[in-house]
Amino acid sequence: MIILKDILYKVAIEAVKGSTEMGIEKMDFDSRKIAVNDVFVAIRGAVSDGHEFIEKAINNGAVAVVCDAFPEVLITGITYVQVRDTNKALACMAANYFGNPSNNLKLIGITGTNGKTTIASLLYQLFKKAGFKVGLISTVKILVDDKEYEATHTTPDSITINLYLKEMVETGVEYCFMEVSSHGIHQKRTEALHFEGGVFTNLSHDHLDYHPTFAEYRDVKKSFFDNLPKSAFALSNTDDKNGRVMLQNTNARKLTYALKSYADYKAQILENQLSGLLLKINDHEVWVRLIGAFNAYNLLAIYGTAVELGLDNFEVLRLLSELESVSGRFQFIVSKGNVTVIVDYAHTPDALENVLKTINDIRTKNEQLITVVGCGGDRDSTKRPMMANIASTLSDKLILTSDNPRTEDPDMIISEMEQGVEPQNYKKTIAITDRKQAIKTACQLSRPNDIILIAGKGHETYQEIKGVRHDFDDMKIVTEILDQLQK
Repeated sequence: MIILKDILYKVAIEAVKGSTEMGIEKMDFDSRKIAVNDVFVAIRGAVSDGHEFIEKAINNGAVAVVCDAFPEVLITGITYVQVRDTNKALACMAANYFGNPSNNLKLIGITGTNGKTTIASLLYQLFKKAGFKVGLISTVKILVDDKEYEATHTTPDSITINLYLKEMVETGVEYCFMEVSSHGIHQKRTEALHFEGGVFTNLSHDHLDYHPTFAEYRDVKKSFFDNLPKSAFALSNTDDKNGRVMLQNTNARKLTYALKSYADYKAQILENQLSGLLLKINDHEVWVRLIGAFNAYNLLAIYGTAVELGLDNFEVLRLLSELESVSGRFQFIVSKGNVTVIVDYAHTPDALENVLKTINDIRTKNEQLITVVGCGGDRDSTKRPMMANIASTLSDKLILTSDNPRTEDPDMIISEMEQGVEPQNYKKTIAITDRKQAIKTACQLSRPNDIILIAGKGHETYQEIKGVRHDFDDMKIVTEILDQLQK
C-alpha cells in the first residue's frame, strides 16, 4: 500500500473532503477496473465523463475520488480531492505511484505527423546495436529491452507509461524512445515525465477530427517543447515551416536538422535507389538500407539524437548503415515474377505523397506503378479527397479500397475519396471495396518489373469493421496472392 497524500505530491489541489493519510492499493480512471482500497480519477473524455461513474467506482471499492468538481452527494468515509485538471493530476499521481521512473533513465520523446514510429524504432535498434539496454514505446509495440508487449495507442495513458518505465528501470534500461502523439500531449499523458530530449519531425494534415483547427494541432505539438526542461535538448526539422515555431519558447537546448537549409545536423542525398540511400551527413558519407528523402530526414534525426546523447559520431554513422526498415514502413518484397510490392503505413496526404514521389524518383518509368489505398473511418474526413487526388496523380493505376472503416460505411468513405480524383485521372482509377480483392486485382493487373504500393495500414495485422477486428495483414495477403498467381 501507498499513502494517498504521497501520490498527490505536486498535484494542483483545490479542495479536500476527508483524509489523505489513508493507504491505497492502486489508482485507475476506468471505474470497471476499480477494486477495494483504490483511488478513482474522474476524467472528462471525448466520449464519456468519468464524473458520471464516481458512484459505480465507490460501489466497486474506491476509498478516494479525484475529480474537478465534487458530486452533489458526498459519502461518509470516502475521501474526495478536487483538482484543477484531472488529466494532469492522473499523470502526476501515476509518476509518484511508480516512483518517478522517468528520472532514472534517459527518455526521448519524438513528435510530429510522420516519422515518429520509424525514428523511435530505429533509435531503439541503434542503441541496442551499440550495446545498451533500451526501451521503446511506439505505435507498433512496447519493448522493455528484449521483452515485447502489444501497443494499443501511439502514446499510452499515464498509468501505462509509468508502469512500463518502472519495469524498464528495474530491468536496467538506460534509454527509452517514445512516440508522443498530439492526443497524448493534449490529454496530459506525458505530464510529470522527465524528458532528456525531444524531436520534431514535421507537421501536415492529420487528426483534424480531434483538433478543431490546424493551428491548435500545431500548438499542442509545440506545448511539448515548451515544457521541456533546461537540461534537455530540442531537435527540430527546420525544413518544415513549423520547425522553428517548435523551438520558439522552449527552455531546452535548441538544435536543428535539415536537408535543404543550414542546420546543426545537415544531410545531402547523393544516391537514392531501391537498395538504399547514399547520404552525406555533416560532411561524412554513409550508405544506408532505407529508401527515400523522408527516410533521409528520419536518419538525420536519429543521427542528431544519438550524438546529443553522447555516442561517437563515427560510431553512429557505422550503426546507421546497419539499420533495417521498420515493419510496414516502406517494407518491400520482389516476387518470383519480378513485381516489387511496397507496403507502407502512409495514411496522411503528406506521407502518401512522400512515398509515391520516392517511388517515382527511383523507378525507370518503363513499368507501371499501381497504388492500392483507402482512408480510415471515424477519422478526419477532409483528407479523403486529398489522398485520392495525390494517389491518382502520381500513380499509373489507382485502386481505391477500404482501410479500417470502423463504424462508417466503407462505400461512403470511398465515394468521398473519389471526389478528389480529377477528370484526366478517371480512367486509371477504380474502386473495389473489399481490400483483399483490391490487392488481388492490383496483382492481376501487374506485369514483370511493375511496382505495387499498398498504403494506409502498414504494420497493422487487422481490419476494424463495425467495432470488430478481423485478421488482415497487407504484406501476408499480397505475398500469398502473388504466390498463387505465379505458380
